[in-house]
Amino acid sequence: MANMEESFPRGGTRKTHKSEKAFQYSVEHDNLFDISTEEESTKRKKNQKRPAQAKKLKIEKRESSKFVREKFEILNKESLCEGMRILGCVKEVNELDLVISLPNGLQGVVQVTEICDAYTEKLNEQVAQEEPLQDLVSLPELFSPGMLVRCVVSSLSITQRGKKNIKLSLNPKNVNKVLSAEALKSGMLLTGTVSSLEDHGYLVDIGVGGARAFLPLQKAQEYIRQKNKGAKLKVGQYLNCTIEEVKGNGGVVSLSIGHSEVSAAIATEEQNWTHNNLLPGLVVKAQVQKVTPLGLTLKFLSFFTGLVDFMHLDPKKAGTYFSNQPVKACVLCVHPQTRAVRLSLRPIFLHPGRPLPRLSCQQLGAVLDDVPVQDFFPNTGATFRLKDGALAYAWLSHLSNSKKLFKPETFKPGNTHKCRIIDYSQMDELALLSLRTSIIEAQFLWYHDIKPGVLVKGTVLTIKPYGILVKVSKQVRGLVPPMHLADILMKNPEKKYHIGDEVKCRVLLCNPEAKKLIMTLKKTLVESKLPAITCYADAKPGLQTHGFILRVKDYGCIVKFYNDVQGLVPKHELSAEYVPDPESVFYTGQVVKVVVLSCEPSKERMLLSFKLSSDPKKECAGHSQKKRRAINTGQLVDVKVLEKAKDGLKVAVLPHNIPAFLPTPHLSDHVANGPLLYHWLQAGDTLHRVLCLSEHHEHVLLCRKPALVSAVEGGQDPKSFSEIHPGMLLIGFVKSIKDYGVFVQFPSGLSGLAPKAIMSDKFVTSTSDHFVEGQTVVAKVTNVDEEKQRMLLSLRLSDCTLGDLATTSLLLLTQCLEERQGVRSLMSNRDSVLIQTLAEMTPGMLLDLEVQEVLEDGSVLFSEGPVPGLVLRASRYHRAGQEVESGQKKKVVILNIDMLKLEVHVSLCHDLVNRKAKKLKKGSEHQAIVQHLEESFAVASLVETGHLAAFSLTSHLNDTFHFDSEKLQVGQGVSLTLETTEPGVTGLLLAVEGPAAKRTMRKTRKDSETVDEDEEVDPALIVGTIKKHTLSIGDVVTGTVKSIKPTHVVVTLEDGIIGCIHASHILDDVPVGTAPTSKLKVGKKITARVIGGRDMKTFKFLPISHPRFIRTIPELSVRPSELEKDGHTALNTHSVSPLEKIKQYQAGQTVTCFLKKVLKHPDKKFRIGQALKATVVGPDSSKAFLCLSLIGPHKLEKGEVAMGRVVKVTPKEGLTVSFPFGKIGRVSIFHVSDSYSETPLEDFTPQKIVRCYVLSTTGPELTLSLRSSRTNPETKSKIADPEINSIQDIEKGQLLRGYVKAVQPSGVLLSLGPSVTGLAQYPHVSQYSPAKSALYDKHLPEGKLLTAKVLSVNHRGNLVELSFLPRDTGKPDVFPASLGLPLRKQEERETGAEERDHRGEEEKGKRKSLKRKEKSNTQGLEEVQLPSKEKKVPQKPQAKKPGKRPHPESGSEQEQVNKKQKKAAPSEEDDSGVEVYYREGEEEMEETSVLPKKKHPRPAEAPRLQLSSGFVWDVRLDSLTPALPPHRESSDSEEEEKPEQATQKKSKKERELEKQKAEKELARIEEALMDPGRQPESADDFDRLVLSSPNSSILWVQYMAFHLQATEIEKARAVAERALKTISFREEQEKLNVWVALLNLENMYGSQESLTKVFERAVQYNEPLKVFLHLADIYTKSEKFQEAGELYNRMLKRFRQEKAVWIKYGAFLLRRGQAGASHRVMQRALECLPKKEHVDVIAKFAQLEFQLGDAERAKAIFENTLSTYPKRTDVWSVYIDMIIKHGSQKEVRDIFERVIHLSLAPKRMKFFFKRYLDYEKQHGTEKDVQAVKAKALEYVEAKSSVLED
Repeated sequence: MANMEESFPRGGTRKTHKSEKAFQYSVEHDNLFDISTEEESTKRKKNQKRPAQAKKLKIEKRESSKFVREKFEILNKESLCEGMRILGCVKEVNELDLVISLPNGLQGVVQVTEICDAYTEKLNEQVAQEEPLQDLVSLPELFSPGMLVRCVVSSLSITQRGKKNIKLSLNPKNVNKVLSAEALKSGMLLTGTVSSLEDHGYLVDIGVGGARAFLPLQKAQEYIRQKNKGAKLKVGQYLNCTIEEVKGNGGVVSLSIGHSEVSAAIATEEQNWTHNNLLPGLVVKAQVQKVTPLGLTLKFLSFFTGLVDFMHLDPKKAGTYFSNQPVKACVLCVHPQTRAVRLSLRPIFLHPGRPLPRLSCQQLGAVLDDVPVQDFFPNTGATFRLKDGALAYAWLSHLSNSKKLFKPETFKPGNTHKCRIIDYSQMDELALLSLRTSIIEAQFLWYHDIKPGVLVKGTVLTIKPYGILVKVSKQVRGLVPPMHLADILMKNPEKKYHIGDEVKCRVLLCNPEAKKLIMTLKKTLVESKLPAITCYADAKPGLQTHGFILRVKDYGCIVKFYNDVQGLVPKHELSAEYVPDPESVFYTGQVVKVVVLSCEPSKERMLLSFKLSSDPKKECAGHSQKKRRAINTGQLVDVKVLEKAKDGLKVAVLPHNIPAFLPTPHLSDHVANGPLLYHWLQAGDTLHRVLCLSEHHEHVLLCRKPALVSAVEGGQDPKSFSEIHPGMLLIGFVKSIKDYGVFVQFPSGLSGLAPKAIMSDKFVTSTSDHFVEGQTVVAKVTNVDEEKQRMLLSLRLSDCTLGDLATTSLLLLTQCLEERQGVRSLMSNRDSVLIQTLAEMTPGMLLDLEVQEVLEDGSVLFSEGPVPGLVLRASRYHRAGQEVESGQKKKVVILNIDMLKLEVHVSLCHDLVNRKAKKLKKGSEHQAIVQHLEESFAVASLVETGHLAAFSLTSHLNDTFHFDSEKLQVGQGVSLTLETTEPGVTGLLLAVEGPAAKRTMRKTRKDSETVDEDEEVDPALIVGTIKKHTLSIGDVVTGTVKSIKPTHVVVTLEDGIIGCIHASHILDDVPVGTAPTSKLKVGKKITARVIGGRDMKTFKFLPISHPRFIRTIPELSVRPSELEKDGHTALNTHSVSPLEKIKQYQAGQTVTCFLKKVLKHPDKKFRIGQALKATVVGPDSSKAFLCLSLIGPHKLEKGEVAMGRVVKVTPKEGLTVSFPFGKIGRVSIFHVSDSYSETPLEDFTPQKIVRCYVLSTTGPELTLSLRSSRTNPETKSKIADPEINSIQDIEKGQLLRGYVKAVQPSGVLLSLGPSVTGLAQYPHVSQYSPAKSALYDKHLPEGKLLTAKVLSVNHRGNLVELSFLPRDTGKPDVFPASLGLPLRKQEERETGAEERDHRGEEEKGKRKSLKRKEKSNTQGLEEVQLPSKEKKVPQKPQAKKPGKRPHPESGSEQEQVNKKQKKAAPSEEDDSGVEVYYREGEEEMEETSVLPKKKHPRPAEAPRLQLSSGFVWDVRLDSLTPALPPHRESSDSEEEEKPEQATQKKSKKERELEKQKAEKELARIEEALMDPGRQPESADDFDRLVLSSPNSSILWVQYMAFHLQATEIEKARAVAERALKTISFREEQEKLNVWVALLNLENMYGSQESLTKVFERAVQYNEPLKVFLHLADIYTKSEKFQEAGELYNRMLKRFRQEKAVWIKYGAFLLRRGQAGASHRVMQRALECLPKKEHVDVIAKFAQLEFQLGDAERAKAIFENTLSTYPKRTDVWSVYIDMIIKHGSQKEVRDIFERVIHLSLAPKRMKFFFKRYLDYEKQHGTEKDVQAVKAKALEYVEAKSSVLED
């Protein structure tokens, strides 16, 4: 045994005896696998078996040594081949590849595409999408160093330098391709990768063709919990699995990855492994066959033999192996051609699935002297023994500097060499050595050797845009970024550096793990002799060193050193001089010398200074001087202005003249006044009571803001964080503005952050819109962190109010005007006459000025008078429409003096110039008109007196942001409360503005009577019209073109007179589409003829006889035909009025016209001034307009859609519409809209343009429809009320709406269509039985909209019978319950029905006589004149009175008929004769035969708009059900009743009775009004209710619904807006309810734009998440699924931490049937939400799956969750509920059985037992109940026995 120990030296023992070894060195031929003598066949092996056992080990025999050496030659790159299966260990994991350590010190690379097919697919998908996939994980997450993997050699490539690269593949398809499905056996150990995640487990890719491998969830749970940290397996995850079960001849394979099964897996003979399919990594039981000095030969699986080299013997058993010894071995590699197998006996490989320990040689990079050779292998390398006894190995290529110098004889065992440890092989647990001189002498062998701050030499490899790559050593490369190429920034580095140049760099950063080395070539840093800072601990205060500037900020510079250490140089430490803008002085990359002021290594914070300490004596002297005259922060001082800097004043603090700086924003609390004071202050001016804000060394910062000064004086300025408490109100100023909020600084130097969310009560889009730097603000402290010295502030007005808004507003105004007065006094000290004049002027002063010129924008400039440079101007508005000419004298009033631009704004307004002397009262309220706007205040004039008053535009220091809609405009009306009654020095009264609701908009000019006045006046014409002229019509004049406009040309004639040429007077023949004015050019001389004169004021043509003709603008013509004529005769010298002029044109005449103004949405092909051919349609008499058509007369055919003009609105009938060229059409009320309303014609007025569809053209008039389904069929809008053109369109049971036509003795007639009428008999009209028939007329006036159900349709008899009863229509009764009418008896209803049947026969006879009558009596027809064929259609028969006309047109006739009927048949009032009133003309008959018959079955659902008494918040407006009908008393019907009553003479008794009844009715109405339970029936009722309960959203929403019922959408919107203003801000939920109702309204009746606006407002004013969720629900309910989906996606980005959003979205997708998308949402939710939420989310999704998706998947989710969290009783409880609801009884009992066997707390177990018992009591038998009780008893006994034990 001693001999064996010597044979296997591994570990500590020294080898004492060495046998001689023959050395052989051969590179050409690899003898490793030439073992044909041994491995020719398995038979030969068997034959050799016995003799081998019989022989003794004779290791020393020389004859076998050569053969043994060749056989046990260890692996090298030459001995590998493609397709070789080999076991490796992950050494490094990079983003795109794995470095694999192979046996015998080899190394290979696995590309990212060689993991598995599923992973490669995901990668391709990610590349195609160009964005990361959520379910694709990176290689570092899938693999970790130390993992053992089975690989196959995929390629062996040779690099340019002749090195061999080994490329490997882990793809199971390559590794396991040697296996077939039939070869798979239970117990086999395979490797695979996860290819997809399924409901019940994972599909695993094992790479065997025809076999599907599945890993059940329960088999993976242990691995997931122990190895995967509880995370699910990912696609591409590498697994060691054992085959549990093989089905279908290998078609389906069930796997397990349990640790115990995998680590114990052994390859057995039963598994039928062969040489062809033997895999690396298999553990086998083997027998030692032969022991040699260099390894063992093993026999395994009966007939396999393999080799174990010396590196893979068990170190503990080395030297103790003997022949026939049983061992366990692991297959390392299998050669596919020679089938040679190598194995390892090292214990670490004998437990598959275990990673190798992550060992690394501590001495990596160490140089070792005198290391003895242990053994030499001619083809591969040599082994050495280190001092600690461990073995090390050197590759053949590393034994010498080159192949030529290699001498094998120097590597005899025992020879010593100098070498260096260069790497470590994990597979062999060996250090790898190199004997190369270049490697031994290399300064830096590996990244670990390089430390930050050291100097290194290297060679330039490449020059790239991202920097220069430098080779430091063979293994190490570094990057020099562009910033570090030189001390300055280099644009062309290639000019200085060339590839191959030697460079000297200093290391900035080295990260060995990431192989990252960053260096600098900056000369100052490389040659610096100062100590380098490589960690924060190195930075001692006072230390001077070099660094470089990383970033320049407004608060200072960030300087970086080595190893990512950086520090801050604050603004005051940048220089001895104050540096206002560091970015202009310093630049990124600049090398600087700094001194360390302080350093906190724990916080990684360092303060630096650029001010290096100077001579100590001088410093000391300076310090004492400074002490003598020090200024403290918070001190009030007087200062003298020295000079103006860019952004402030340089001042000297008196009396010691200490230099200081006063920034412009700190001159005033008013943002606008800062620049004003800065402009007028000059050197030498003194400012008093200035506050010292901060004082650092030589730099003193001052502030003159009155608010801050008074805060410091009043002691309201905390000095430290300990004094500050939440809720405090502090005054400070905006220090800086960031995207996320505003930093506010206080006088003491403390500062805090106001985050964006609490910066304003308004929605903040951009922080810079709300505040400016330096602005004074009031802040409320919301949060204080004393430890971190931080505080959070709110700047919202609601939080920061300092008192009454009116008082604050007045205070701000007074202060602002006082400061401006101060500026005036500064101005009055100047020498300039102009400035002194401006200083003396005040608003309200009256001046007499001379007009200088009228500018193009309509404003007027006045002459400067005696003061040169004085600019006085009146804007176009302030010209007040007055005619002004140059040189004219005008009286004006000063509105404001612009002290920066030196301009005076004046007004010519008559009311202001002529002020009324009226005594004003303080506190009185006045209406005023805004005349001038400044940034912080406005000047307005009182309407009554014309006095000017100033009022502040802000009511608070923080009130700086106003939406455009909130901003005032000049001319707008406001309500002011006067605070002073005398103007004072400012010239203005002081006032406070009333509520914004009292503002009125500026009045626009009324439409002028004539066309000419509408024209916009060309200023060029006004300016030149001062001179009189002596021209008369017909004169020929010459002039020059002054300006060209699209429709006219302005010409300057001799003597400076201005003339005008209209576009129509340039050419005789104008080509269509051209602009004639473009023919003339400015400056061109022209000859023209005067053809008229226009008055300058009215722009009307004046006759030559008019006294003012000489002051007109001459109208000229340059037409050749005009110029040729003999002037004075041809021209008409009379003025013709426009109305007379229009009469000259005839309809149909073609004219040439010029485009003057484009109104809305012009077609792009029209240009102003363009000549067009048009056809005259006719004059518009209301204005002097001529109506033209550009398309000419066109025929109106049936089916055409055309635009027409409403000419007449006939109530209850329809519209008359006219078309160009005299065509007239009629629109029935049934064709006005697709949805009927109570007032269908309300929106139509004469002259309105409407889009019409021509239904029919027969007859003199067209039949039209305005229904959008006809005019815009492509919109496919919902048709609420289908067209009923004939009785064929009606079906029994249908719900239809129609208008009441008349109340007849037999019942109520309801018009269902233009020619279809139905009858509802009285028993079917109401469930009540009114005593008075007058009630029918009152509550069912003509034209009332009702819903009716079709009870029967008689097509032959053309009869339609209807019912209005609530039980049929679902609508309220026609009589309100408040009337207290008796209910109709049941018998009455029944008899009505019987009578109907009985009288059906009588009708036929009556109808015949009716037909005869109809011929003579056609007055009862409706609008349409029927042709002669009408007699075929039976007409409205009547009970008892066949001769009477059924429905006379006029009201009086109707009354007479009613009277006669009442007299003739008083008893038949409730008679229920069923009649159908139906007439149909020939046109309709033809039309219905042509058009397909459309049936519109209407489900009996509640209509969209009804008033609701109760209100449910998740219900839309369209599902509100009525509690009461809308009770509207029609004044028309009341008027109709009066004459009827008058005609009947009544007795005194009757009159007395009526009086009593009237009194009773009045008393009843009063009582009803006082009834608290009464339902509102009118807008007044609602107004009363909302006054009494203003915060009740239910009432407000009912009020909205009431308006919507009448389709008064604007009124409903107005109610919503009222509600939002009225409801208290504390009632958040109530407000939200109204917002939701408004969103509903906009969704149903508004546009997408209006909905978006309301939504954005709602988000501003409410909790955004709630609003988003409500809108999503609204979209979903209204089936706008696309919008809902988009909204959910927005929510997922904005509220990704809210689980409610994820769950809602999941439910939405499941309802839409998108189960896959819902599953993905759940995965995303789990990635985004914190872990604690996961279980709840999974449970919720599982519930949704149960309710809306796949129950099986839901169960799987629950099972998976409960296997991970078995003690979550809440999840168990939900699961049980779901199974009870959706599962079978067996499933329910199974789950209860599982639950009651859980080990939970007794209290919880009691809960589950109780649920089980309840279930069995409900669904089971008595036996089942007893069984549960027994189990409960058993559990209790078991528990108590455990307690006793």
